Amino acid sequence: MVRIRSFLKILVIVFFFLILLISFGEFIFNSVNQNLQKIEYGVTFSPRYAGYLNLDWQKTYAAMLDDLKVKHLRIPSYWNMLEPNPDQFDFSVTDYMLDEAAKRGVRVILVLGMRQPRWPECHIPEWAKSLTLQDRQQKILEFVQKTVERYKDHPAVWAWQIENEPLLRGFGENCGIPDKIFLKKEAILVRSLSDKTIIMTDSGELGFWITPAEFSDVFGTTLYRKVHDRFFGYIIYPLPPYFYSLKSSLVRNIFARNNQKTIIVELQAEPWLASGSFISPEEQARIFTVDDFKNYVNFAKKTGFDETYLWGVEWWYFMASQGRSEYLEFARALFK
Repeated sequence: MVRIRSFLKILVIVFFFLILLISFGEFIFNSVNQNLQKIEYGVTFSPRYAGYLNLDWQKTYAAMLDDLKVKHLRIPSYWNMLEPNPDQFDFSVTDYMLDEAAKRGVRVILVLGMRQPRWPECHIPEWAKSLTLQDRQQKILEFVQKTVERYKDHPAVWAWQIENEPLLRGFGENCGIPDKIFLKKEAILVRSLSDKTIIMTDSGELGFWITPAEFSDVFGTTLYRKVHDRFFGYIIYPLPPYFYSLKSSLVRNIFARNNQKTIIVELQAEPWLASGSFISPEEQARIFTVDDFKNYVNFAKKTGFDETYLWGVEWWYFMASQGRSEYLEFARALFK
């Protein structure tokens, strides 16, 4: 009986703490949005994903720059593409994307390391999969150094993103156990090679943010609304916009005082597909409507962050090729 009463007391305390937290969150949210500055929009572009959608990735990339006139861009540097064989590098794809961005005055975040945007998350060359963990990490550091040294003076690159959601467990193939010590080694290495801004990222809904914010100059949160769960099917995260701004304020003011700001590095702007099997464009449009697109952008505005990178530009062009141009048309209006 005593234990039950103690447990109930704890529940009451937690309940009132949550009420206080929500009230404080509403205050922060309202204060931030009263002074909201102009929001800068960007996108993440993956040539590999464009190819997966049967698009000519170079034409799609050029259209994105010239049609949408994107001025803020995040691009990956896939390890298994850039170093297909040990110590044999092919930077031609990254060279092309950065040079075309520079011609148009586009600001680029270049992602470094093993874990990169788009499935399978950890893009490991075949030759590196059989290495011991220690040897593989050494090769990752060498790859990161090679990439930074090549692009540290490139006019398009303003920031390095070190790994992609590196502490998110259970998502991605062959990613292993998250390693904070190795992540810190990567950050120290990059800082020794370049004075450009360092960004680290974490899941907006599932991550704690603390370590990535501590190790970086700018923290990048993902923001997803409708996802698929293997037990419950499609669900919408029951989180208000101020959840993200409050979380940012708490982490940056308590644990990462040197961190400059939080940005939305990945805003859902395409459907979260339940499996790798083919789903028709009509079904994809049902899962993620253009109204969803608009609502998610409006939701992101209400977080108070002034820089947002949308996730799904390749998919907008794919859908347009299938006769569903409404996503691309909304994006055109947004980027204007």
